[in-house]
Amino acid sequence: MAANLRIWLAGLFLALPLAACAMDGPVEPAPGAPLLFPANGARNVNPDTHLVLTFASPPRIGTSGLIRIFDAETGTLADTLDMSVPTSPNPTGRSSAANEAERQAQGASAAMTDYQVTTIGGTDFHFFPIIVRGTTATIYPHTGRLTYGRTYRVTLDPGVLVGEDVSGVTTWTFTTKATAPSANSTRLVVAADGSGDFNTVQGAIDWAPATPASPVEIAIRNGTYEELIFMRGKSNLTLRGESRDGVIVTYPNNSAFNPPRGGPSRRPAFSIYESTRIQLSTFTINNTFIGQAEALLVRGEKIVIDRMTLNGSGDALTTYGTIYMVDSKLTGDGDTILGYAALFCLRCEVHSVGPFTWTRTPEGSHGNVFVDSSFIGIDRPLPWTIKPDGAGGQIASKALARLPRNGATGAPGANFPHAEMVVINSRMDGVPPEGWGPVQDPPDFDSSNVRFWEHGTRGLDGKPADVSQRHPIVRQLTLPADAAIIADYRRPEFVLGGWTPVVR
Repeated sequence: MAANLRIWLAGLFLALPLAACAMDGPVEPAPGAPLLFPANGARNVNPDTHLVLTFASPPRIGTSGLIRIFDAETGTLADTLDMSVPTSPNPTGRSSAANEAERQAQGASAAMTDYQVTTIGGTDFHFFPIIVRGTTATIYPHTGRLTYGRTYRVTLDPGVLVGEDVSGVTTWTFTTKATAPSANSTRLVVAADGSGDFNTVQGAIDWAPATPASPVEIAIRNGTYEELIFMRGKSNLTLRGESRDGVIVTYPNNSAFNPPRGGPSRRPAFSIYESTRIQLSTFTINNTFIGQAEALLVRGEKIVIDRMTLNGSGDALTTYGTIYMVDSKLTGDGDTILGYAALFCLRCEVHSVGPFTWTRTPEGSHGNVFVDSSFIGIDRPLPWTIKPDGAGGQIASKALARLPRNGATGAPGANFPHAEMVVINSRMDGVPPEGWGPVQDPPDFDSSNVRFWEHGTRGLDGKPADVSQRHPIVRQLTLPADAAIIADYRRPEFVLGGWTPVVR
């Protein structure tokens, strides 16, 4: 097997004969060689493609050697991935930092260029140049390095991938499509198998105009898209999955892997940033790291989240702006919604290991409003409190919202005196009798403007819940006395600053 490995790696240094550039189509791999995607000699390849090798047995990622992609016609080096460069200050997503200040200090102490870096949506991120799942190794070229109408040749040095069955590749070339989709396109297709306009979700987002003349839809075919997504400065754009369970957009990311460095947060799997009139419909987003690890972060106006499944860890959904969320399911490990936005949730499910929300509503805005929704506590320890040997583990309260002291006692802005969360006609399981809290005590915090309101809470069986032990800060809205308030909070336009959302 060692001899096969040497043969394979040596073959990758071979220059591509000019005749290979003129191949009419894919070339079948030699016996024992890995299956390549794009296939060797493939044409009409989307430039945003990943490079995928599937072996007979699982390969391992090496710690040395280069992956190089050459323009086969000119010999120019289009991209290089150096496997001797570590992925991140914390490649496993676990950090020794105890709090946000320490995480920021850790991020500031090392240059981005000391680690793997790619630019996504105009922002630099640490990333994995290779991800292995089972017998498949996926190589991630740097964003935007491949272009239309070119033939590329790929080489891998010894040490990039190792394993008994890592053998058999001698040449690997492919030719990209001649041109990009028309600038006037209003519907694009993303397909992981290369049969659409783009192979990746990010590739389609990058193509979409910032201010299109007509709304644009990105249709995502069923498949798993393991990629880090960052959308910035887009508008009038819908991302629609072929099916909610069949389209999985996923990535391992958190505040340890991408420490805070100022500017946009880099820890979510999927970010919508400084954008307006964006709709996400019928697909799943997963963040597979734990800790501060959002599935989705939204910082935008008039955002629609429709029939989505979001699976994150701490702060699984972070919100800013105005957001309408309907018929969606969110699962997280605690502070599952970190809410700065006016967020209206209709018929949504929230599942949480710890507190469901940390509500941080700014003055002058509405906050988290849930109508006909459900809150289900997950009975397991917070994952970051479990030791490597599986011992320990802290069980946290499944409070609906909390307002603990945030920062130094008496510090300006250390808490959120205008926090608002209103829960109407919703069902609950695993929520403690007090329901809400903790809330910072006076005199350091004035909670007189906090609105933690509740009406018509029931168990999953539909029977009225016992709310007699609720935290003193909570107001129970009743009929007929509070009929007008309840009616207002049932209207999205009341909560969302006059915007009446329409699901496209």
